[in-house]
Amino acid sequence: MQASRKKTKVLGLMMMINFLIYILVEVTRSYGQGKSNIIERHLPTNNFWKKFQLSEAFWNREQQHLDHVHNPLIVSALTPTNSTLQEVPQLSDWLNYTSRTDPCKADIGMTLQIKDYNSLPQRFKDFLLYMRCRSYRMLADAPAACSEPPFLLLAIKSMAPHFDRRQAIRQSWGRTGILDNRRVVTIFLLGNTDASDHFPDLSAMVKHEAQLHGDILQWDYRDTFFNLTLKEVLFLEWMGKHCSSAQYIFKGDDDVFVNTRHILKYLDKLSGTAARDLFIGDVITNAGPHRDKKLKYYIPESVFTGPYPPYAGGGGYLYSGNVGLRLRNVSRHISLYPIDDVYTGMCLKKLGLVPEKHKGFRTFNIEEKYRDSACAYQSLMLVHPRSPQEMIQIWEWISNPGLNC
Repeated sequence: MQASRKKTKVLGLMMMINFLIYILVEVTRSYGQGKSNIIERHLPTNNFWKKFQLSEAFWNREQQHLDHVHNPLIVSALTPTNSTLQEVPQLSDWLNYTSRTDPCKADIGMTLQIKDYNSLPQRFKDFLLYMRCRSYRMLADAPAACSEPPFLLLAIKSMAPHFDRRQAIRQSWGRTGILDNRRVVTIFLLGNTDASDHFPDLSAMVKHEAQLHGDILQWDYRDTFFNLTLKEVLFLEWMGKHCSSAQYIFKGDDDVFVNTRHILKYLDKLSGTAARDLFIGDVITNAGPHRDKKLKYYIPESVFTGPYPPYAGGGGYLYSGNVGLRLRNVSRHISLYPIDDVYTGMCLKKLGLVPEKHKGFRTFNIEEKYRDSACAYQSLMLVHPRSPQEMIQIWEWISNPGLNC
């Protein structure tokens, strides 16, 4: 009986071994027959790592530099003792070249960094010479503006001569105080002007205005179109230091009409992620730089190449205080770009956020037949452009409790 069991076990073991040998032979033969197919199917056709290449366009090259400087993984790998530096031609020189000059003095080295520098419009030359400077003396501050945390902070880009626009905003949609049970605070963002900009000396008048209203932030830099980006980053730094408690921020121009009441109603309905990650406006997508020298927004290929990220038109946009603080932090890692709304779109992209288009932002006006109708403005958040007189008139219309639309 025991001998029979032992014989059965031996037979079973031999059958199992033969089966395994069969499987091994078949797999080996199949692999030999389909080897080329397997390799073709599973091996990548291109190199996984792309060779590092410096961009020929100046802004792109600057941003490559900042991306490396602020990437701890890359910086820790690219130390002087690491052989990687020898593997990337001229990378060690490139990593250090931006520290050669004082960023707040005219950087004459720019003339060598951009191949067609001498043929660029003067506004470009001015921007490029000082584009690395982000620290300017404040001529006027508003330290008490956010002594009580605002629900909505209105940050309005203005210029020294625009006294009438600022006053119209103070008397209408930008009146600081309690509106519909919410605290609204307005500040105006200014640079400096001098005789070279064909303006009279208005410094004494602006200083008096700042003392009278306590709502002006002014820095000692030249207030030009290309420096609107500088105004953006200086405001973000100020906001982070002095008004970080603002729940929401509207940032726009001083020639727009803003339906502040409608904005407050909209914000009161938000919660959770929608409130925290809010960034809405008249969003432009699939855009790129203009190459026509006659245009205001002209950008030469020697300065920037590539498409623009989605961005909200600079006439005005609305975002959360949380996003504002994140924009302040990330803006330190983004090279200044001469178009401010595109620059903000670049910062948002770096944060992994996409601005949301809202039909209430009409940065290209509304149909002419509706412009004198009070009801046309009830459901809008912003209309551009509007004169100081029109701002006051429209605000009176929509503030009328008897208005029935």
